[in-house]
Amino acid sequence: MSGQYDDILYLPHHISPTRPQMSMEDRAAQFSPFSALTGYDAAIRETGRLTDNRTELTDDELIALDRKYQMLMEQLEDEPNVRFICFQPDDRKAGGAYVTVSGVVKKVDAFERSVCLTDGRKIPMDDIVDIVMEESAVRFGK
Repeated sequence: MSGQYDDILYLPHHISPTRPQMSMEDRAAQFSPFSALTGYDAAIRETGRLTDNRTELTDDELIALDRKYQMLMEQLEDEPNVRFICFQPDDRKAGGAYVTVSGVVKKVDAFERSVCLTDGRKIPMDDIVDIVMEESAVRFGK
């Protein structure tokens, strides 16, 4: 059986004298699938990531929290070890998460409305929803 390309079918494979030979991995990469929508998978994951809504404290909860601030202010000289439960807003989407921040309180800055810890962290007072003393692990002021 003879065909149209019999004259070139069995010729030796051409090897370029000036160009290096491509590796098998690079040759295979030419034919691998690609993502036409770059970043689409990351956007879907981000959309599916859950965040909590910030809940507003009731008047009674605000009064109790204010009482805890007063007790904290009275104990500042002792550098109390305190655990704060606070709302951390999400940088990318609406909402955020409730996190626990523990540390030794250095000062309460009423002007900047923040609590300063000895390790340099500052917690905005408006984000704090509860204060728990670490020494006794019992909530105070409730």
